[in-house]
Amino acid sequence: MKRTLEGKVALVTGGSRGAGRGIAVELGKAGAKVYVSGRSLRGAATRDYPGSVDETAEEIFAAGGTAYACRCDHTNDEETKALIEKIRHEQGRLDILVNNVWGGHDLGVDVQPRPFWEYPLKMWETMFQGGVRAQLATNYYAIPLMLENDSGLIVHTTFWDEDKYLSSFYYDLAKNSLNRMAFGLAQDLRDTGITVVAVSPGWMRTELVLASFRTDEDHWREVEALNRTESPYYVGRAVCALANDGRIGHKNGQVMQVGELAKEYGFTDIDGRLIPPFRI
Repeated sequence: MKRTLEGKVALVTGGSRGAGRGIAVELGKAGAKVYVSGRSLRGAATRDYPGSVDETAEEIFAAGGTAYACRCDHTNDEETKALIEKIRHEQGRLDILVNNVWGGHDLGVDVQPRPFWEYPLKMWETMFQGGVRAQLATNYYAIPLMLENDSGLIVHTTFWDEDKYLSSFYYDLAKNSLNRMAFGLAQDLRDTGITVVAVSPGWMRTELVLASFRTDEDHWREVEALNRTESPYYVGRAVCALANDGRIGHKNGQVMQVGELAKEYGFTDIDGRLIPPFRI
């Protein structure tokens, strides 16, 4: 990959696994200095899930990039504030912020379709405190640093399919809150050099998805149910394409699907496929 983001500083929250890991790695390959934040360290991962900020940083280093593994619980405002201050002290700027932190898996409760009242109320804390508010707080502390250079890109990872209901009440409410957050921030920042967007990947072969099908990245093609999936690096390439777009301001406040961005910018997934947008 061409190092088109050389000199840029990025922060990817929730970068231990899944979309966050894929985005962080692709930004690192493109030349950005990537701060990877999350709660999981090697040997001390959330709920013993696979992946950690250390392993993501190592993958970036192995690809020739620069990364900083940062243990941060983004539900703790003081830790979030300290991380942004660390970036200010070490780099003096923040060019790309990817809000990917998500607590929706913390309860270990599936989000299969069922009535709202059959879900535990605790899902509010995991999806809104550990997801929506955590992303809001990161913006709160990061935007002043980005304003110092009056430039930058803020990306919220989300899920969206032309405003269709996402089957699970809490999940639908949380993801649409993120979409509206991107839209509202875009209004507040419209007279600045900062652009805010939301990006929706399709069904990703994350570590947890692969584990649920008892397979891995080398053997997923043997599972017919996974033939519509995309790797977490696909959304990473979408974020890189947006970060390289000199006219990105025209997309301010929009929610975009990775499959549509792939067609627009001409990138593919790691297996060479141009995967269309995921439809419910």
